[in-house]
Amino acid sequence: MNFRIADTFTGSLARLSAQEQKSVKVTVFDLQSNPAGNGLSFHKLDGAKDSNFWSVRVNSDIRIIVHRTDGSILLSYVDHHDEAYKWAERRKIERHPTTGAMQLVEVRERVKEVEIFQPKRHSTPAAKPATRLFGNLRKFELMSFGVPEDWVDDVRVATEDTLFDIIEHLPQEAQEALLKLAVGEKPQLPEPFAPEADPFAHPDAQRRFRVLSNVDELRQALDYPWEKWAVFLHPAQQSLVERNFNGPARVTGSAGTGKTIVALHRAVHLARANPVAKVLLTTFSKALANALKMKVATLLGSAPEIGSRIDVKAISAVGYDLYTARFGQPNIANSALIRSLLTKAAAEVEGARFTPQFLLGEWEDVVDAWQIRTWEDYRDVARLGRKTRLGGKQREALWVIFQKVRAGLTDRGTVTWSDVFGRVSEAIAAERQRPYDFAVLDEAQDLSIAEARFLATLAGDKENGLFFAGDIGQRIFQQPFSWKMLGIDVRGRSSTLRINYRTSHQIRAQADRLLPSLVSDVDGNSESRRGTVSVFDGPAPIIQPCCDEDDEVTKVAAWLHARLGDGISAEDIAVFVRSDAELGRARRAVKAAGLPHVDLREKAEVTAGSVAVCTMHFAKGLEFRAVAVIACDEDIIPQAERIAAIADQADLEAVYETERHLLYVACTRARDCLLVSGIEPLSEFVADLTS
Repeated sequence: MNFRIADTFTGSLARLSAQEQKSVKVTVFDLQSNPAGNGLSFHKLDGAKDSNFWSVRVNSDIRIIVHRTDGSILLSYVDHHDEAYKWAERRKIERHPTTGAMQLVEVRERVKEVEIFQPKRHSTPAAKPATRLFGNLRKFELMSFGVPEDWVDDVRVATEDTLFDIIEHLPQEAQEALLKLAVGEKPQLPEPFAPEADPFAHPDAQRRFRVLSNVDELRQALDYPWEKWAVFLHPAQQSLVERNFNGPARVTGSAGTGKTIVALHRAVHLARANPVAKVLLTTFSKALANALKMKVATLLGSAPEIGSRIDVKAISAVGYDLYTARFGQPNIANSALIRSLLTKAAAEVEGARFTPQFLLGEWEDVVDAWQIRTWEDYRDVARLGRKTRLGGKQREALWVIFQKVRAGLTDRGTVTWSDVFGRVSEAIAAERQRPYDFAVLDEAQDLSIAEARFLATLAGDKENGLFFAGDIGQRIFQQPFSWKMLGIDVRGRSSTLRINYRTSHQIRAQADRLLPSLVSDVDGNSESRRGTVSVFDGPAPIIQPCCDEDDEVTKVAAWLHARLGDGISAEDIAVFVRSDAELGRARRAVKAAGLPHVDLREKAEVTAGSVAVCTMHFAKGLEFRAVAVIACDEDIIPQAERIAAIADQADLEAVYETERHLLYVACTRARDCLLVSGIEPLSEFVADLTS
């Protein structure tokens, strides 16, 4: 007999108290080990539309709702007695007659009309009846996208105001298809599913129902929320995870579309499909690498032997470890030393009239980044992204300066990160055995030139060797450069995800105004944000101008207090600022709300009962139900110091671009509620949010 669990069960379990959850888990373990055990009390639900729904007694008040057939038991829901019964009376589990997927369907006649047709959002009364979004679609067309038959008529009369009120009653595949249709996209019809096939095996069904094969899998399912345990995949994501690519491949998409989940599953899939292969799963920061490591362990569950072949590290740690193994521990030159050497060398070269900012940019973005070692290479380099023109004499003077800097680094026994990856790349190219067979990189938009060259050397010429997940619109650290020049060509092997599960429609739509609808990289690969849809609705973001810091503290504190009143716990709330200089404002606001806070750094671990506080850079990869992005003053974002230090027009453009991306990243960490505040005059980017 199959023992299954539904996402609705794990969601309802999480809403119970700790003691109630403990009691439920004991009963569930008994149920899995012996469904016919004498100690279990089953009760037939006479009022349910689905005759296979039964209740299982946990104690005098708590009931588990199971769907029981001859071949399976499905954990469906758990709650206090009356609420559990009401839930079951409004649901049925059935195979969709068109798609063949098993669905948990809300019974149409049991849903009050007011729940469907009273819009939750405030809207201005229209002078004429609202346009029906799907009135031109016939019944079989809507059902082909997974709309349950009972709900077809309601869907056909849906308008822009009532759409989100209706789709919340529908299975996820139907929600996604309708949202795409509403914005003018044509959803892809699901692959035909054989009538005799198991409806639980359908890709859409596997997103909400899972088979639990043993006690370990059941323990994981009960100990983690559904999204952290199952890490579900949309069928479009699943195809990317399992596809064979004859070269480097990339998945893109705006914030919240599941790129990291795809990268995570891709690494596990490669390890499973290649029993002796070593897989590298990497990203740009230690905090995100630690988070990925925990998710890999959760995903693998009782198969740790596969996890032993997946190395999860920040890309800097990968370079450091490989360098140490071959050449000894590197002594990394800090930025202060580089600036000092540049200033000293420039003073020694007659006629060298270059600003410190220009010298540093030329060194970091050209000479060091591309590991230029000879005059001929520097003379001929294209200097991509650098718009200040250089004559022959200027280049000659600059090269003398950079030679002196190289000599200064050598004399001190120091190297740059580009040196580290450069030497490691050369060593790996000469070795017969590569340290990794496959590499999967998350947050690929922040890959540096030297790191890209290293990955190309590592596995760029191998089938399925490299897989990248990223979003150009979230690039906050690196200058753009040509991947193709380094041997990484993803043309024809690049896919875009367009379903946003993390951020509400209102927050996503407003944050997207910060970025162009179409962005392209240096190699001409384009990423479009058009057609991206969020699968849930929420309140509109609040833009809050303030007259001074005290006023902002008061208003942010009131907002934080209101979120607690909405039932959002403190650990599900975060306050972000541009830099360390503004952290004090964030801490004051949280304190004024009467709440404790935790400063997030590289561990990126939230603390129960505390509001998270951190800079926008550390916010990368995180998610909270409510986010306040504060201190968005005119001279803070974009950061005044960065603007003042600009020496090259290209640098100015890059600064504005990355600062805009930073605000986008911060705003899109919010799932349900977003506040953006600052002292007037506000940042020019905030005006873009509201335009």
